[in-house]
Amino acid sequence: MSDATLDDRGRLTLPKGLRERYGDHYQIVELHDGIKLIPIAENPLEALRDEFDDVEKTADELREEARDAALDEAGR
Repeated sequence: MSDATLDDRGRLTLPKGLRERYGDHYQIVELHDGIKLIPIAENPLEALRDEFDDVEKTADELREEARDAALDEAGR
């Protein structure tokens, strides 16, 4: 874990290791107890394709499984 401090203009500088690992662009998400930085890929569509490259199910199959899981969790 690393500490980071805002400068007098409100800028946050991330340590070099984090920038090299996660990149330079982030989405800032406000949570009930703080904030979260979510890295944004240079090419989000390519990153999404890479993430699901090994998935062999169709979108419809994944959607149906998610729907069934949600219904089961809700106490169907």
